Amino acid sequence: MSDLQRSFIKAKLAHLPPMPPEPPEGLTAEEREDEEAIGDLLETPQSPQDVDVDDSSSPSSTSSVGTVRPLPGRKLFARPKGLSSSAGGGKKPDLEPLPWSSHFDQELYLTASSPTQVVTHHVYITPPASSGPLLVTHHGAGSSGLSFAVFTSELRKLLPNVGILSLDARGHGDTVVKGEAGGGSNPSLDLSLETLSSDLVSVVRLTQEKLGWTTLPDILLMGHSLGGAVVTNVASQGKLGEKVLGYVVLDVVEGSAIDALQSMQTYLSTRPSVFDSLASGIDWHIRSRTIRNAESARTSVPALLMPSPSSPNAWLWRTNLASTQPFWEEWFLGLSGKFLGAKGGKLLLLAGTDRLDKPLMIGQMQGKYQLHVFPEAGHFIHEDQPAKTAMAVADFYKRNDRSAMVMPPKVADLLKLKGHGGV
Repeated sequence: MSDLQRSFIKAKLAHLPPMPPEPPEGLTAEEREDEEAIGDLLETPQSPQDVDVDDSSSPSSTSSVGTVRPLPGRKLFARPKGLSSSAGGGKKPDLEPLPWSSHFDQELYLTASSPTQVVTHHVYITPPASSGPLLVTHHGAGSSGLSFAVFTSELRKLLPNVGILSLDARGHGDTVVKGEAGGGSNPSLDLSLETLSSDLVSVVRLTQEKLGWTTLPDILLMGHSLGGAVVTNVASQGKLGEKVLGYVVLDVVEGSAIDALQSMQTYLSTRPSVFDSLASGIDWHIRSRTIRNAESARTSVPALLMPSPSSPNAWLWRTNLASTQPFWEEWFLGLSGKFLGAKGGKLLLLAGTDRLDKPLMIGQMQGKYQLHVFPEAGHFIHEDQPAKTAMAVADFYKRNDRSAMVMPPKVADLLKLKGHGGV
């Protein structure tokens, strides 16, 4: 080290604050150690040799070479007394469940009977106002109609007249299937694509009857994951006729969905099998980033769990997803072809473009459907980004709203006007 550097450092050290006073008597050993650690940071070296200087810098940068190295073993970054781990602006999140009534006007129980079973469909609904459309939603496997709750409120801010009908699929939520002559609930649960599609059509018709609608309003279908396969199948079969303006599919593509099935059982094995409270279940969904929106998690997760019949402080999954494996491949086979080929407007919302398979890539290039990508969202796009999803759906409806279309006059009518001297 040069004499010039040593002289400069001595001058700087002379202006450092004096030694801190001795810690007051009566402190605990831990508090005394913390006080001493702070003192180590402020201690003035007695000579330049007490300062560890990096000689690698040039003389022109002498002001930046002095580095005081604190003594080892000191708690230099010990948390101040009385502060929790959330100090610094964070606070413990509110994990209390939120009521469905904040997002829907009413819930209905609609009964459909057949020679072999009775299905009591549970749905959440806000009827359309005036001549507004009806959005019919179908959730994914293991979820419930409340998956669309927060999205529903966001959509009605943009389309105040829209109605929303959000169903619980059989084996999910509060929908119950009973066998012939009042047998046990959910006997040999049938979750085939055709059965789920028939259920959706039945729910729409039963709702029309329950609410006394003389005709169905214009309909938009919207489905997430498995629900996307269901609404696409319904649209392709034309079971709701010309009333369907279009359909919205959320984060499901045939190719990537079938590829993902290979690891589904592994994923299910990593989930907790039991929670000690509803709040614990909500917390897991948020911390695992399964659902990235706390309000949506607090609204939708309680419907996914049920009290354990054998333990008063345990909550179990309402739907046994592993038991649905026999239906997995059938749900998604042929999905891309049906999506591109069905009548009506088409909107695909994805969390990443890597999910597109070849038929959909070609279809997108040909302009056969609208595509929106939400890279900041997870699989539950409508729960993670409810406001942005609502904006995309509202714009999609406006593009396909028949009541807003102004059709040109027919040629025959123009000729009649001309014959009467009107043109």
